[in-house]
Amino acid sequence: MLLLDTCALLWLVAGGRSLSSTAREEITRPDQRLFVSSITAFEIGVKHLRGALRLPLSPYAWYEGALEFHGITEIPVNGRIAALSTELPLLHSDPCDRMIVATAQRDDLAIVTPDPLIRAYPRTRTLW
Repeated sequence: MLLLDTCALLWLVAGGRSLSSTAREEITRPDQRLFVSSITAFEIGVKHLRGALRLPLSPYAWYEGALEFHGITEIPVNGRIAALSTELPLLHSDPCDRMIVATAQRDDLAIVTPDPLIRAYPRTRTLW
């Protein structure tokens, strides 16, 4: 069971060429279950609003279509995940990435990410 980092979701939807070969193989396994944190939708929307990310649709429509097309299950950020994210070491200054780490730790998921800061968190399994 894999939790896609925001960039991993973006790259998957773009065709997967920017994903590592290991990540592509694992993501496309027929028995693999894919998850994404709801904070990813926020990150995508903010990047789009700032002009740092171009999307062919509104962030809402793009995100909903991406999850449906790729069979990805969204994990909502709740109070437990938010609180757990504040207990993590401040290795990463991005609170969204800390929430992704907290989600993976809570639900025992491996995070698909190239981000070395996410991969440095203790008790966090990653795949790249």
